Amino acid sequence: MQARLRRTPRASPSRPQVVVITGATAGVGRAAALEFARGGASVALLARDADALKTTEFELASLGCRTLSRSVDVADPDAVFEAARACEARLGPIDVWVNCAMVTVFSPVADLSPEEVRRVTEVTYLGYVHGTMAALRHMRPRNRGVIVQVGSALAYRGIPLQAAYCGAKHAIRGFTDSLRTELIHDRSGVRVTAVHLPAMNTPQFDWARTHRRKAPRPVAPVHDPAAAARAIVHAAERPAREYWLGGRTLLTIGANMIAPTRMDRILAAQAFEGQDRSEPVAPDRRDNLYESVSGSHQVRGSFTDEARPNATVFNAPVARAVALGVAGFAAAAAGAIMGWRLAARHPHR
Repeated sequence: MQARLRRTPRASPSRPQVVVITGATAGVGRAAALEFARGGASVALLARDADALKTTEFELASLGCRTLSRSVDVADPDAVFEAARACEARLGPIDVWVNCAMVTVFSPVADLSPEEVRRVTEVTYLGYVHGTMAALRHMRPRNRGVIVQVGSALAYRGIPLQAAYCGAKHAIRGFTDSLRTELIHDRSGVRVTAVHLPAMNTPQFDWARTHRRKAPRPVAPVHDPAAAARAIVHAAERPAREYWLGGRTLLTIGANMIAPTRMDRILAAQAFEGQDRSEPVAPDRRDNLYESVSGSHQVRGSFTDEARPNATVFNAPVARAVALGVAGFAAAAAGAIMGWRLAARHPHR
């Protein structure tokens, strides 16, 4: 069945692809929109802020890209379904759907409100569900298309201060795994792939809600959103099961597979202050949990000076096999060392 999926019918090379991107006006979503536009695709932009949509649409049009923009809160399924219909009517059949919209709250669980957790879940998890369902409505009858879930290393490994976000990312992975098995069962030509990212230099750290005294930051090392955009386009063109971007993603997921309890302790010791900047939260700081923050929609955030421009893209099955091999080697080495120690203590046994 997997071999059949690899022979998915592709869009005709004589016409540009039609790509829909949620969360398309800032950060990784905007970077991906630009990358697809440079490749000749027509791009539909879905996000909340109408002014940011206009600015992004103008930027893509300057590259010769056919565009459509819709002011949509992805937590509203009817709005997402209607945006998909508008895209098909204006730009043509959807070839690629990229789910990228997200919100988060930086806070210990004890300080979160149920409403905040619900809102993060509605956008960051259910927004992906709604986008996926909208894409399937149009792709399944044609038996072709690619759905790209923009994930995170935090879909495998929860960290402190981002429980709501990590929970949503874990949920996306479970939902996507279930969908993938259904598509395989149906021998569908529709493909679903995931790209799990490391920390990115996006505006989310400038406008995410926080209950910390100090302004939030990504856990180092930080990568440029353009690297994520290139990985997303690669995944859309060559939809493997999963891709992991960057050595830190590989290390985080692999270490959690091998030694989750050790990871608990490392994160408990390092990841609180590791997500704090030196400066305090500004008293007039606005957040985008319920409403967009105007005037700050850019590809990059406040960490350009430290952001790495490039990152290696790992095919996840290969990376997972390497991680398991390392785990096996580590276990064998630990066993051998233990044996040597016992032999040294009891040489005549």
